[in-house]
Amino acid sequence: MVGLLPETNAAAETDVLLDAWDFKGRPAPRASTGRWGAAAMILVAELNERLTTLGIAVNLVTYLTATMHLGNAESANVVTNFMGTSFMLCLLGGFVADSFLGRYLTIAIFTAVQASGVTILTISTAAPGLRPAACAAKGAAACERASGAQLGVLYLALYLTALGTGGLKSSVSGFGSDQFDETDRAEKNQMMRFFNWFFFFISLGSLLAVTVLVYVQDNLGRPWGYGACAAAIAAGLVVFLAGTRRYRFKKLVGSPLTQIAAVVVAAWHKRRLELPADPAMLYDIDIGKVAAAEEGSTKKTKRKERLPHTEQFRFLDHAAINEDPAAEPSKWRLATLTDVEEVKTVVRMLPIWATTIMFWTVYAQMTTFSVSQATTMDRRIGSSFQIPAGSLTVFFVGSILLTVPIYDRIVVPVARRLNGNPHGLTPLQRIGVGLALSVIAMAGAALTEIRRLRVARDEAVPAGGVVPMSVFWLIPQFFLVGAGEAFTYIGQLDFFLRECPKGMKTMSTGLFLSTLSLGFFVSSALVAAVHKVTGDRHPWIADDLNKGRLDNFYWLLAVICFANLLVYLVAARWYKYKAGRPGADGSVNGVEMADEPMLH
Repeated sequence: MVGLLPETNAAAETDVLLDAWDFKGRPAPRASTGRWGAAAMILVAELNERLTTLGIAVNLVTYLTATMHLGNAESANVVTNFMGTSFMLCLLGGFVADSFLGRYLTIAIFTAVQASGVTILTISTAAPGLRPAACAAKGAAACERASGAQLGVLYLALYLTALGTGGLKSSVSGFGSDQFDETDRAEKNQMMRFFNWFFFFISLGSLLAVTVLVYVQDNLGRPWGYGACAAAIAAGLVVFLAGTRRYRFKKLVGSPLTQIAAVVVAAWHKRRLELPADPAMLYDIDIGKVAAAEEGSTKKTKRKERLPHTEQFRFLDHAAINEDPAAEPSKWRLATLTDVEEVKTVVRMLPIWATTIMFWTVYAQMTTFSVSQATTMDRRIGSSFQIPAGSLTVFFVGSILLTVPIYDRIVVPVARRLNGNPHGLTPLQRIGVGLALSVIAMAGAALTEIRRLRVARDEAVPAGGVVPMSVFWLIPQFFLVGAGEAFTYIGQLDFFLRECPKGMKTMSTGLFLSTLSLGFFVSSALVAAVHKVTGDRHPWIADDLNKGRLDNFYWLLAVICFANLLVYLVAARWYKYKAGRPGADGSVNGVEMADEPMLH
């Protein structure tokens, strides 16, 4: 085979990859497929996705309150449910990509779905019949709320967009990494740089969304702003499809969700059987047979490594009891001990997974109530320019970009001298710092809101009036949550990538993104519960924020986050890294990152 010849200039011209194919199903030529020529088109698609999704999300709450005439609590929940659904649908997109369509078709189809959703959203903002009459046109104090049909069209547009976002995000980073051959040192180094550029393009898309697009929406109109989003995602799809001839495609690997379900089902079926005293009696993969079968084969496969037996969660060991050694094994009746141990590893990670959800609940406030606060404050710069309320999130994005180099240049060297970890803080320590910052952020947000309400009361600001207080008072809460995300996000990324078994790498994507999704849903549940308990007479979350007590809601979040931090510290102390000393290997700079979760 050509791939086994010594490396020469002539061989390099005809070298093909044995685990990747071109668009016609032939072994992919190394020279004419993959690498940066293909990855660049994938990066453009992700840039446009981020521009589109964030361009809708960061300013959506103002559209819901000012145009659709929904209350603050309901508007916040619409935004958080939209974002939560987007991330939750990444699980569906990942399952479809791994089990049925592959990453290329999943990206192409779901990007088209997202484009259709944003197009419907643009039409809903442009057609007069799809939004209620303006308050001034009715000449009444009470504004007409959007009708069920008008909200139905809006929700159809949002959830089609969420479906497209979930499918696209589930596969785009993995497909980008597929363009580089991990067995080639030069290409593997290029793959690491690809993820750096991936983060850069996401940050660029975020900055354009919270500045240019939000300004267009507020000053030229929503149809122009959302129309630009629709054009961006459509252009991203065209660029992505244009790279088809250059892409490298890899075989379906199957979803790890199927493996987890199979182990649980097999263990349940055999729950009454007695476990053998010697774990060696349990069914496991035969490395010798696998190696013999592969000897002489030119086909590369991802072979699992046998994992040692552990005593935790012994119930799952029932799945590896071989009732009938002579029969052909079914994965729903018999699992290997290695499969069982991989599932156990995921179960051991669940306490860490659960205690990181609250950070993303705090994160959700930056796109909802913090933006609503900004609409009530003085946003003028000079005598003529007024900052769009949604553009305050530029300080959030800027905080993330500032925190990352500060961590690398200052925190890492100091922490390296203190704990000997070459990467500075361990993944769990980084998450802990982020969770602590979320507590401080909510306490700071509560104090800022107390001051805003005091000024509104002292100045007798009328309903819907502007409080004579600079909007820049909100910067600390945006900055603290942004810094917290830089710690929490990268800590989670490192933790889930390193600790997920090699045979279940795509599970890291699902676990990571599900914390974001559930954080948004928890925010919706908390808002609904608080709004119901505080009622209409003394509401914490009033339609007119100057009449509410949003500070109490922020204090509630601070208390919950502090309690969650304490639980997290216990869970982090209990957890044992599978690779021994944290940072010894497998970090973001050293782990196999072929299935790295995408940055959001």
